[in-house]
Amino acid sequence: MNTLYRFGWYALLAAMTGDILVSWLLAFFYKGYSNLGMSISALGNPASPVRLPFNIWMIVEGILFLIAIPAFLKTYLFVSRPVSITAAVFIAVFAVGACILTGFFSVGETREAVTLSSQIHGAGSAAGFMLFLFVPLLVSILSFKRSESLTGIFGIICFVLGIVFFVLFVMSDKPEFAGTVIDNEGLWQRLNLISMYLPLYVIAVRDIGGLH
Repeated sequence: MNTLYRFGWYALLAAMTGDILVSWLLAFFYKGYSNLGMSISALGNPASPVRLPFNIWMIVEGILFLIAIPAFLKTYLFVSRPVSITAAVFIAVFAVGACILTGFFSVGETREAVTLSSQIHGAGSAAGFMLFLFVPLLVSILSFKRSESLTGIFGIICFVLGIVFFVLFVMSDKPEFAGTVIDNEGLWQRLNLISMYLPLYVIAVRDIGGLH
């Protein structure tokens, strides 16, 4: 059973690492794409030369997140059933809404190109990101309940940073901030993701090391 749960944590690490690295690598094959100025989802737009590998990866990433949920629940269900189940649900919504649906429903070539696909994509991503924002806070609560104060404090810091970067990400889409430092959609999105992922990285690496 330890091997099964270890695999769940490895799946989580692969999903989070891949989310940052795959988009960065694919950018080299998409002329005109900017990691700082453009969202990750733009890699999957209909005109993107890397649309197919990006969309396949997003589906795989979502599946990896779902595979990780049993390992997360095994670790924290006894600590607080309501909090751990809430966190697991938030992770699942992110996996489906912001990852798997992204693989099937792409954004338009431009922000103005609104299609049914881009609307489904937008709704799924919004729901996934909004809920996942609170995962670091929930991890922090669970950590404090396990008397893991450093991890708890780290989770709170990441939660606050995640909120800040998410607000900047939303603001970057506004015309009044065009040409300013805020107009870096890709940068803020990636920093937002890293902030949300870091507490999960900590507990995944720790628990992998603790499984024998």
